[in-house]
Amino acid sequence: MKEVSRRDFLKIAGSAAAAGPMSVAYSGTVEAKEIKNRMEGAASTTTICPYCAVGCGMIVYSKSGKVVHIEGDPDHPINQGALCSKGASLMQIADNPTRVTVPRYRGPGESEWQDVSWDWALQRIAERIKDTRDKSFQRTNKKGQTVNRCEAIAHVGSAALDNEECYILQKWLRSLGLTYIEHQARI
Repeated sequence: MKEVSRRDFLKIAGSAAAAGPMSVAYSGTVEAKEIKNRMEGAASTTTICPYCAVGCGMIVYSKSGKVVHIEGDPDHPINQGALCSKGASLMQIADNPTRVTVPRYRGPGESEWQDVSWDWALQRIAERIKDTRDKSFQRTNKKGQTVNRCEAIAHVGSAALDNEECYILQKWLRSLGLTYIEHQARI
């Protein structure tokens, strides 16, 4: 086996460095053509990335109710078209055959999950909230002061909500009397 001199190493490294961008440019051109073909005739919708609390803008392209492409919104003031690795991989979540698309329920003591309807799931959630609130609602504290609160239910918010959704959610939670209201960005 021949030893590689310092000069030979620099020649090999230089050749690899020069060849690398050419292969990236070529593969990028092919990928760009595929994306353009996929997006042809698609409707575009602006939205916000659902991951962290930064609120990066995204453009989602869809055809016949199916997401075909997602990219950063260049007109958005926060990210100006750039996306982090999580935001850039959002297409893999939108177009994933293993994604759960219906509510699932596992009863107490059961080991298996079962698919349930949205109507059943929402009805069950509403019943559980009402039962818990009815059992634990406090009208007055130990001093006899009116408090009207429910300390048996807590809520952890989502950084993926916009201001209007957060406002409505806060109004609803406070109308239930919740005092333990937290937000994901602070955890």
